[in-house]
Amino acid sequence: MTWSDLSVVAPLVAAIGLAALVLVADLAVPGRRALVLAIALLGLGGIAALVAWTGQTPGTAFGGTYRVDDLTTFLQLVFVGIIALTLLFGPDYLEPRGLPVAEFATILLFAMSGAMLVSAAADLLVLFLGLELMVIPGYLLAGYHKHDALSAEGAVKYFLLGSFSSAIFLFGLAFVWGLSGTTRIDGVADVLAGIAAGRTILSPGLAMGLALLTTGVAFKVAAVPFHYWTPDAYQGSPTPVTGYLSVGPKVGAFAVIMRLFVEALGPLREEWVIVFFVLAAVTMTLGNLVALTQDNVKRMLAYSSIAHTGYMLVGLTAYAEGQIQGLEGLLFYGAAYAVMNLGAFAVIGALQRRPGVTSRLETFAGLGRREPLLGALMVLFLLSLTGIPPTAGFFAKAYVIIAAVQGGGWLTVLAVIAVLNAAAAAFYYLRVIVYMYMREPQGEPAPVGHGGLMRTGLAVTAILTILLGLFPQPFLASVTSAAAAIGTALH
Repeated sequence: MTWSDLSVVAPLVAAIGLAALVLVADLAVPGRRALVLAIALLGLGGIAALVAWTGQTPGTAFGGTYRVDDLTTFLQLVFVGIIALTLLFGPDYLEPRGLPVAEFATILLFAMSGAMLVSAAADLLVLFLGLELMVIPGYLLAGYHKHDALSAEGAVKYFLLGSFSSAIFLFGLAFVWGLSGTTRIDGVADVLAGIAAGRTILSPGLAMGLALLTTGVAFKVAAVPFHYWTPDAYQGSPTPVTGYLSVGPKVGAFAVIMRLFVEALGPLREEWVIVFFVLAAVTMTLGNLVALTQDNVKRMLAYSSIAHTGYMLVGLTAYAEGQIQGLEGLLFYGAAYAVMNLGAFAVIGALQRRPGVTSRLETFAGLGRREPLLGALMVLFLLSLTGIPPTAGFFAKAYVIIAAVQGGGWLTVLAVIAVLNAAAAAFYYLRVIVYMYMREPQGEPAPVGHGGLMRTGLAVTAILTILLGLFPQPFLASVTSAAAAIGTALH
């Protein structure tokens, strides 16, 4: 490793170092939650500053297998924000149940380092290593409440299906590597450009590799019909973990899709775009339809998360048809969804600070009167998830749908499907609001205090949900430059 390499990978090294530091601090001074969280949150602030500094001078490291560009910088900042918010929301839920905070922080930081590696991968093997480093901590987190049967069941399902999907994904990479003769993403794109130009033919082996890769990433983003692990893993996991699993691995998996399908497999987009069209339509439709039948809010948000995957795939499909706005919409949607969904799960976690409180709809009855501020925040996040203006969710949905409309042709059908699904989703989101303000609670639930970190996290997510809806323009500059860094291949 040269000094030049070190300056490029400095944020990744810092992330791994921070995870180790948190672990060592807990071993040296056990039980000091405040110290551990202070180290983790201050360290995340330093990493964010380092990411921004490194992003000013794009470059490569390790022979070009690790690349920093505007997309890398954007995604890494989003990942840092997701982990920081999860750490703010976690202690209020974990401590009353005797679950250690230090290990929770350490696992999250290692997962973040994997996501950061994915965002900068310029090589298929580095991409796979980053993906596994990101998802393996998720298996641990899903079973973090090891004495809870639902948590253990969800973790086992997540682990088994995740392992199978990783193997399928790796087989796909092997086919692409073997038939293209290179693991470099730009090298694969050059080889496939010859096929797209008609100089060579698409071999059955390469087509098989494409199919395996599509299957692997479809599981990682919880697209239908590869979504079966999601409801059980989300419902059984500790609520802060559920919030993280609903956004962190999803955004990371879309980073894999952008690096792999947009960059490496971009020349063959005519071969895979129809697959993602079908995935987008089926995913958002089935996710919303099943969410309509749920009476557990965590499980409802799990199926909602599946539906939001479909909306994000609309942006990818529009981009594959030549609309750079589709990729911009995908990036904006990922960041906006992370903020509003983490906020919604944080409200659930705040209600569950007292052990024994469930996430069923009845738990929310009368919340608007019992805790007016918490109820108002939940309304904000649910309206944003619905896509009601002027929230971040409205602008995110509008961005991807407009990109599809501008693509014209059969993309217009996809846009209509997205609009109809957004309307259907309003029913189950608004049903929670009805319970909060129009249903009487069963008995008199004891008041629950909320910690300072929880209040801070809720304030941050609420402010961002409003600002990204009212004033998206400053954020769009970063989105546009990130999309341009990867999107020039199709133009």
